[in-house]
This record gives sequence, C-alpha cells and structure tokens, in this order.
Amino acid sequence: MSLAPRAVLVHRRTEYEELLARHGTHGQAAFFLAARGRSADEVRERHDRTLRALAAVAGAVPLAWRQTRVERADLDRFLFGPEDVVVVVGQDGLVANTAKYLSGQPVVGVDADPGRNPGVLVRHRPADARRLLPHAAGPGAAADELTMVAAATDDGQRLLALNEIYVGPPGHQTARYTLDAEGGDGPGPEAQASSGVLAGTGTGATGWLRSLWQQRSSTLALPAPAEPRLAWFVREAWPSPTTGTRRVEGLLGRGQDLRLTVESDRLVAFGDGVESDALDLTWGQTVRLSVADTRLRLVT
Repeated sequence: MSLAPRAVLVHRRTEYEELLARHGTHGQAAFFLAARGRSADEVRERHDRTLRALAAVAGAVPLAWRQTRVERADLDRFLFGPEDVVVVVGQDGLVANTAKYLSGQPVVGVDADPGRNPGVLVRHRPADARRLLPHAAGPGAAADELTMVAAATDDGQRLLALNEIYVGPPGHQTARYTLDAEGGDGPGPEAQASSGVLAGTGTGATGWLRSLWQQRSSTLALPAPAEPRLAWFVREAWPSPTTGTRRVEGLLGRGQDLRLTVESDRLVAFGDGVESDALDLTWGQTVRLSVADTRLRLVT
C-alpha cells in the first residue's frame, strides 16, 4: 500500500521572530526600533501576513494527506520523502534554499507577502493552495523543470544549488587555483589569483550572476532557467608573473565542467548564498562545477 502524499510546508523565521529572539519581548523590540527612528508595527504586520499565509496553506491540505512543517534552519537535517509535495511559503530565495535538498519532488512556491517579492519562484497566492496541492501530487502535473548546478570534489563531497555556486576564499583573502574547462573549447589550464569563481543557472541569471555579467559588459548569452547550460565568471582576476586572466568567463553545457584545483590553504564552495552549508577545500583538492542531473520541479 502506497503512502498518502505528505505536504511539507517550508518557511523561515520572520523578522519579528528574530527581533523577539534577540530582545525577549515585543516592548523591548519596539523600543530598540523606535530608538533608531523605526516602528515595530510594519515588522509585526509582515509577521502576521506570513502566519496567515501559513495557516491558509495548512488548512488547504487535503484531509487524507499527512502534513508537517520545517524551518529553513533545519532543512539540512530534514529527510524529504519521495511522496512529498513541498510547499514553500515565503520569498523566492527560500525556494532556492530548499531545492538543494530535494530529488524530484514537486514544489509549490507561495508568496507570503505579495508586492515585496519578485515572484520568480513563489508564483502563487495562499488561496491557490487548495487547487494546487492535489494537482501537484497527480500524474503529469504541469511544472517547470529548472536547471541546477552541481559541485563535486575529488574526495566525494557534493553540493547542489538552484541559482549559483561560489568557490573562493571564506574571508577577504585571495583565492589561488588552477582553472580548466573540460569537455569544451578554449585555452588550456590557467593559474589564477582572484576573489572567487561563480557558476550559475538561468534562474541565477536574474541575480548575482547577472550583476557580474553586467559589470563586465559581457557578451555571453546567459541561459534560460530551464536550459541545461551554466554561465561562469571569475571575480576580479589578478594578472601577475605566475597568474593569468585569459579565462574569466564562459558557458558550460551537459557533459562539460569547470575544474578548479586549489592552490590556497583553504577555499570554500557554497550554493545560493548559504555559507553555513559549505564544502571545505584544501591545497591540492579539485572541485568540478557542472550542470546537475537533478532538476527542480516547480509547479506552474
């Protein structure tokens, strides 16, 4: 007998909850903000809207289903099942934070605060949940299959991201490495010193990746979200007698990867801005960045 679907409601602590955790009471939090010319009312209103959105989505879960909730900080310890329907209630970035822990489960993005989010990934309103959840669990549910990026090290570590993966120093030091693109055209390996390398998807091309693309007036054609291609950029490459700047941007398709061999004491690789869940890379290690086999199924 197959299990009934389980609705997993993903959320994050609100700004108001963060303030209460820091200051203890509403009055103390309000005093803290008032002393800086700000009001707690707006923060409390956004908190209330988020709670109402969560309540509306929870109430829309079919009675025969199971349901649970997971906070963003606990995602790396939560076990998603194959029968799950994942409902992300919050901002676009929360969908990206969740995607790396999934393996093909359908995702419904619900905007908890319409008007404050671009709505690229949280495309639906809380009132849509009653219709969307049975649809998402059914066969042939309409969904966009969004490309993800993978990092894999030579000692078996692996990391997934929906927007981008950054490889570089954990602080403000210079990253030193040898860069090479396998499976593609272009010059051979190059020793580089930079502030890091970014490889991202078409979804990420609306954020950090685009800012690098614009900053250097790049002529690369950035990928679309569902296109199985990545764009990569080297940040602030430094020319010296031993390091070059010939290879500072490019595109990767399926079967191609970007390889970095570490020549610093320590570098890190993390995805979608989540530095707390990073791969540690030491001198001599190699990390490969490529199009991931896993894709995010975002219900339309």
